Amino acid sequence: MRTASQDDVCEVACVHPEAVARARSTQPDASCVEDATGLLKVVADPTRFRILSALNTGELCVCDLAAVVGISESAVSHQLRLLRAHRLVTFRKEGRIAYYRLLDQHITELISSAVDHVRE
Repeated sequence: MRTASQDDVCEVACVHPEAVARARSTQPDASCVEDATGLLKVVADPTRFRILSALNTGELCVCDLAAVVGISESAVSHQLRLLRAHRLVTFRKEGRIAYYRLLDQHITELISSAVDHVRE
């Protein structure tokens, strides 16, 4: 009986030069790879993902986000600073209240796609 590790490797040495060239030509540069993987690491945190999922429904203030996610306003603020630093969310102040929303459609699609994928 073959193990999974045996099944997922080639049994013969066969390189397809055209396929390799095509895949190499589409690879992002090192800086882009670093930034993209950093973004995915930030999104991969369960608390931050819940915050982003809540914001995927629309703009929310910090106290509403704390109520949705079930953590303190201080903890939400800490997470929002990190999300802002990675350009995932933006905010506006109305008096003493800070309202947050997802930065752009890319983030909306990222969150929706992740949820849709795991629900399939």
